[in-house]
Amino acid sequence: MKRVIVLVASVMAVMTAFAQESYIVKTKNVKPSAPVTTAAGVTDAAPAEDPNEPQNFVTKNFKYRSMCDWQEGMRFMVIPEKYDLIVNTFCDAATGKEVGNGKLRHKIMIYKNHTTGSNGRERVNFLCQDDNRAYYYELPNGSFEDYCYGKLGVPTLAYLDDVDKARELLMGQTLITRQKIFYIDTQYEGDGVEEVTIPENTEVVVKAIGVGTRKFPVKIIVEDPKTGREFFQNVVLSKTNNGMRDDELIMDNKKFVFLNSFDVLTGTDVVSSNYTDYIGKTVFTKYPTEMISKGDGRMRKVKVPRLMEFVIDAISPHTTDNYVTMTLTEAESRRVYTKDVTFTNEDVTGDIDGKREDYFGYLFGIGEGKLRNSTPETRAMIRQGRVAVGMTDEEVELALGEPDNIVEASNGRVDWIYKRTKKLLIVQFNNIRKVIGVKTQ
Repeated sequence: MKRVIVLVASVMAVMTAFAQESYIVKTKNVKPSAPVTTAAGVTDAAPAEDPNEPQNFVTKNFKYRSMCDWQEGMRFMVIPEKYDLIVNTFCDAATGKEVGNGKLRHKIMIYKNHTTGSNGRERVNFLCQDDNRAYYYELPNGSFEDYCYGKLGVPTLAYLDDVDKARELLMGQTLITRQKIFYIDTQYEGDGVEEVTIPENTEVVVKAIGVGTRKFPVKIIVEDPKTGREFFQNVVLSKTNNGMRDDELIMDNKKFVFLNSFDVLTGTDVVSSNYTDYIGKTVFTKYPTEMISKGDGRMRKVKVPRLMEFVIDAISPHTTDNYVTMTLTEAESRRVYTKDVTFTNEDVTGDIDGKREDYFGYLFGIGEGKLRNSTPETRAMIRQGRVAVGMTDEEVELALGEPDNIVEASNGRVDWIYKRTKKLLIVQFNNIRKVIGVKTQ
């Protein structure tokens, strides 16, 4: 019987260790016992969502949970920063003695309740999933009700429900980078990282999601499929227990807000049925689409690439169907466009009033567009469906779409071939994917 108990305990220990380690993820460049090259800390995040804004990916899926609203079973991981290794956070409920944060590092804490201790001080109580012991955090002063309405929270704890939800929604998804500074791991066992610069609007695939820091609990590792390079960002999503006020999530911290680091191109945003919510809003196209524009004294259809930025000037409902005509001004050229869309989402997985791409929440995102890192001249050519020497492969794809065929030539040259009615259009790239020639045959 004793051997059985020992065996069960061993299995439980292995399972617990596996669950714990699954939250600690690293970029593929770093291996166990890798040498330390940098030890820059990743800290800080961004602005609060306007409660009157239409729901986006974050506000729809990641709800802020004040300590006043915590429920038994909520899970956190102890992620101490340097200061936390000096000042202890938790006490052992059985002994009343403080426990070092280093000892509890990467342990999972399950919230139980809050009580008043024998000394009259308020306590926030947890059960540690890893050692099955009870711990508590003693509030520095005041009542629980006074404390919980602030955003102080419990130090060192990163909210795991955000990590789990992000895994459910984002694993394997394609994202677009929305700023330039990201990180790679330099230590497998430690927290060392190195800053890397990535071009804005790079298309990446989510490879792993784990725990980041208390302030920015969700570590998202992505890969650029064109280079195979992995990098990551620690981001804030729901802001639950991240210990930062909204006015601290600005300036240098801004990039650690999810929607300032990445844009989700898949799925749809939840939209309001009140059209006036959108008048004057800045939006960008998630996908290429056709719009109507007035040029040379006549109305004509124009192919608009993704990530183009517009301001919505007016919305006019149709009388015969669920569509509206939107009038939009392109942010850079100030050219005026119109587009018929629907705000009625009848089935996001199938047809939406006949055409999925006409659904506002599918086609448009709320915020700035930032069409790649292209020059104004290149963006004008993209809108006209033309390409020229010096363009990148991404700019060519925006202008012409995906090629019908790709041929690897000599000296690292790659040819993209587009079939036209009576001829072939061939776009030639060098080994760094810049156009070196355009010809027809």
